[in-house]
Amino acid sequence: MQSSNPYEPTNQENRTQNENTERLHPAQKRSKSAEEIADAYASVADKLARWQRLDRLFAGRYRRRQFSDANGRVLDVACGTGQNFRYLSSSSEVVGIDISGEMLAHARTELDRLDLDGTVHQMDAQALDFDDDSFDTVISSLSTCTFPDPVAALSEMGRVCAPDGRILLLEHGRSHIGPIARFQDWRADAHFEKHSCRWNQEPLEIVAASPLTVVDSSSAFLGIITAIEARPG
Repeated sequence: MQSSNPYEPTNQENRTQNENTERLHPAQKRSKSAEEIADAYASVADKLARWQRLDRLFAGRYRRRQFSDANGRVLDVACGTGQNFRYLSSSSEVVGIDISGEMLAHARTELDRLDLDGTVHQMDAQALDFDDDSFDTVISSLSTCTFPDPVAALSEMGRVCAPDGRILLLEHGRSHIGPIARFQDWRADAHFEKHSCRWNQEPLEIVAASPLTVVDSSSAFLGIITAIEARPG
């Protein structure tokens, strides 16, 4: 029987999404449970908070370029210690979610320090506890590499984003420079085991496997950084 819920995927949509997911490169299918990822980030939350200045030196320009015009009610998925908050407009209402309570403790401090109108909540990105069409803009940075099921997380971002809203992603992945890409492939398993991060993923392939529609994309830093603007499917 066809579902009466217009937001619930049909059987055909589920089959299509599953087929798209199956076509992902094997490197993109490594996975740990949400609990394992939460535990991993709990142990490094303080260290990542101390490294925020280093993050600004490396990734700050990319975060600013991607997120500075996010507007309205903004959801930051996998917000971590709040590295994106400083690049958001002060007129935005910010909601940050993360699987790690220890990371969120630093994110709350960052919100207060920046005097931003916002809240943070511990939540699984693959099962967002928000109504459909709740946000004008959804952002996320360097996150799909750790989600157990990145396609499910992207689907949830699309669900909670307003139909005319934007989904802004800043991801990292496999370089387009041969020797660097081969090194990433060589170290991929060890890197994932240590950091729960699929560092040789292909971000655009992951988004293509989700219901989201890519509006624009660009790459930087030897092809390792990918900025993506998408809209709900």
